[in-house]
Amino acid sequence: MNGDALYSIGELARRTGLTVKAIRFYSDCGIVPPADRSPAGYRRYGLDAVARLDLVRTLRDLGVDLPTIRRVLERETTLPEVAAAHAAALSVQIRTLRLRRAVLTAVAERGSTPEEMSFMHQLAKLSEDERRRLVDDFLGSVFGGPDPDAGFTGIMRSMTPELPHEPVTEQIEAWVELAELSQDPDFRALMRRTAEQYAAERALGGGAGLRRDTVAVVHDEAAPALAARIDPGSPEADPIVSAVTARCADAIGRTDDADLRYRLLTRLETANDPRRERYLRLLAVINGWPAPVSLTPVLDWFIRALRVRLQGKDPAVTA
Repeated sequence: MNGDALYSIGELARRTGLTVKAIRFYSDCGIVPPADRSPAGYRRYGLDAVARLDLVRTLRDLGVDLPTIRRVLERETTLPEVAAAHAAALSVQIRTLRLRRAVLTAVAERGSTPEEMSFMHQLAKLSEDERRRLVDDFLGSVFGGPDPDAGFTGIMRSMTPELPHEPVTEQIEAWVELAELSQDPDFRALMRRTAEQYAAERALGGGAGLRRDTVAVVHDEAAPALAARIDPGSPEADPIVSAVTARCADAIGRTDDADLRYRLLTRLETANDPRRERYLRLLAVINGWPAPVSLTPVLDWFIRALRVRLQGKDPAVTA
């Protein structure tokens, strides 16, 4: 056939792979108008109808609606413009599906109640501004009181989740869990105690701050003992405990006595709460940071060692 050949609707269906019913529908919509009619009134289509139907099928497969397809065919808009608009729309849809998947995965793994599922769903749907307000409220409740000048600005910044514009599924799941954790009153109270202890120790040390240095000191001194499998209750652990407490006492200008060791025990028990470590792990996933090294084994070892040495000095302290 040459370029002037006309096709019946059946012939057009065979060439394009579309059904007669579909071609008739597109024809009735004005998307693929017939070029002529036979003496008996049957529609006849030109060669351009094949190209138009190929484009229609491709755009429909990509989810483009018929009014937009008509505008493309009539040159009221360009194909790149349509592609860009629909790519943006698909990005929104993909994000929505990821959010839904994150909620459903969490519900399945936790065996959540309907109330918990509803709460997680609301967290997943928050806008960027709403997420920021939620985080600001949490951090404000934790760090907004004891001492505005206690060096909390940097800490707050380091604890702020920043969900990227196009997060992967793992980041969305981590965000939902972190947001839920941040709304837990018990967790807020725990983090508030951490901030208050930090401010109090910083005041004692003339601004030196104890909490962060303490954890680092414990890791430096106790990690080798843990690796060597030294029993925290054995005499071999004595010099390790003394090294840590002496360095902490020196940091705040205090005597290494029972009172300081009780204070140190309280601080380490607060720092060793598994919810705090969980928050930091979720934060790393959301922000795309390397996973933090778990300090739990070292802190567990040292807390036990310290408790053994305080046992009997205070009835409240048990090994």
